[in-house]
Amino acid sequence: MKVGWSDLRSAWRLPGRALVLGLPLTLIVTALLARYIAGLPWLQCFLIGAVLAPTDPVFAAAIVGRKEVPGRLRHLLNVESGLNDGLALPLVLVLLAVGGGTDVGVTVLAEEIVLGLLVGVFVPLLVIWLERLPFLKATKGLQPLVAVSIGLLVLSICLVTGANLFLAAFSAGITVATAGPGFREEFEQFGELVSELLKLAAILVFGALITPTFLFGEIAWTGWVFAVLAIVLISFLGTGLSAKEQLAAMWFGPKGFASVVYGLLVLESGVQGSDELFHLVALVILLSILAHSSTDVLVARQFENVPRAGPEASAAADEAL
Repeated sequence: MKVGWSDLRSAWRLPGRALVLGLPLTLIVTALLARYIAGLPWLQCFLIGAVLAPTDPVFAAAIVGRKEVPGRLRHLLNVESGLNDGLALPLVLVLLAVGGGTDVGVTVLAEEIVLGLLVGVFVPLLVIWLERLPFLKATKGLQPLVAVSIGLLVLSICLVTGANLFLAAFSAGITVATAGPGFREEFEQFGELVSELLKLAAILVFGALITPTFLFGEIAWTGWVFAVLAIVLISFLGTGLSAKEQLAAMWFGPKGFASVVYGLLVLESGVQGSDELFHLVALVILLSILAHSSTDVLVARQFENVPRAGPEASAAADEAL
């Protein structure tokens, strides 16, 4: 709900490069590391690559949310991390289906994915159009509940039709941000806190699975080597960013909420090697949380004395690349 089409149009080249080139390259490099360091079969290698490809802005909040950081760098990290989880999910689902981790075939899965996208786009558009009619318009105090009602409606339709819940929610958020930015702003009054509490609950469930035996008894040393190498993968050389901005963009590819959810999907699927895959995913996420959450403020402070450019200047500079 924080990334609409206007956000992409304003300065799309760097986020587009990160999504179109960086995301597939991250997946491929992660798969190669899993193959030649952790020794996993190829299918499991690409599955773990898809699970770990998304980044999470929650663990780089000091970078995305601080004004000292150049606008185009904040825009790059925010848009890229906001979109790549939804782009990686279809591949995760397809790989799980190919590996026998789901009860449905690839064709049925494709139908669920497409239907999820359609529900996520057309339901919000219909609700927003109806709400704008004079006799259906919500009062000011109830405006934040419009976004909640859209979410519940999308959820119920997906449960009835079998559409993919994750992609429906993902596309619905983008649709609301695009067609009803006012609803997005109203929702942020309390929705942000609720969302973070739910994320915290998921992280707590994930953290409950992490024990000393899990870390040091069930993961070989090759898994630790793989995890360390997997948290830094993307380079933005040649994009026009300064050296300091390039280093910050390369470092802040934290693995977070999306990878947690996808890792739990893999664990529950029962696909061959799911336990080992989850162990490696959990280790990468754990190291990423520790590394990125403890360095985000330090990196952000490095930009305090850098001349600040406004959004227009950042967009113009990005457009010129």
